[in-house]
Amino acid sequence: MTDQVTDHDLPYRLIATDLDGTLLRSDHTVSERTRAALGLATAAGAAHIVVTGRTVAWTRHILDALDYRGLAVCGQGGQVYHAGEHRLLTSVTLDRQLAALAVAKIEAEVGPLYLAASLDGMDGDVLVGPGYRVQDGPLPAVPITDVAQLWAAPLNKLYLQHPDLDDDALADVARTVAGGLVGVTMAGAGIVELLPLGLSKATGLSLAARRLGLKAAGTIAFGDMPNDVPMFGWAAHGVAMANAHPELRAVADEVTASNEDDGIALVLERLFGR
Repeated sequence: MTDQVTDHDLPYRLIATDLDGTLLRSDHTVSERTRAALGLATAAGAAHIVVTGRTVAWTRHILDALDYRGLAVCGQGGQVYHAGEHRLLTSVTLDRQLAALAVAKIEAEVGPLYLAASLDGMDGDVLVGPGYRVQDGPLPAVPITDVAQLWAAPLNKLYLQHPDLDDDALADVARTVAGGLVGVTMAGAGIVELLPLGLSKATGLSLAARRLGLKAAGTIAFGDMPNDVPMFGWAAHGVAMANAHPELRAVADEVTASNEDDGIALVLERLFGR
């Protein structure tokens, strides 16, 4: 049996995990092996922070089901949420005038877009415009018929889809023509997002880590999509899942097994013993 690590010689003091495609399996559960590996690491003194593109409204039921009580970075870094206290600690909103200008610039380049918008706050619904295809999952979606409704209340992000362009192509165009106005990221299939400029999972994770007195140098991060690239750049060590997007695999320090095959557990067991 491998010797257990102690607090003063932890390989990493902070474990940051994405949710979809990383910590969660396709049925939105966490395997017993991965739960045990995280428990091993936290018992040794490491902290675990969930870092997800999902907003709090689309995340908290999952965290409750996992009995997760720590800090969670949601909304691509725009929200820091205390799961144990069910309290939103910080929230960054998207400048709606800049977002509307960004959409106009993108549409001038590629034609009409399908749009959805995530309302700010703990209970923020996602307003879904005509044509936008809602992804599988418990998205708190509210269909609208008038796109002007998207701009009526504070937002934390805007979702884009195109009738013909794939996600990578749409994200590339959006960065090229509107990257000086807003942040652009791709968080999953059919999920290209406009964010406040400069916002990323890295900014949210750094804020949450600071609250815990932890630093990038002691952080290991796990992810699967391009929106995890900034988090890998911030952390000391980035681990891509076997199912990860090529853009993330290209910047990862290592690649583990898939989210279906206990990829996180394999790494944590190696580092913290089992």
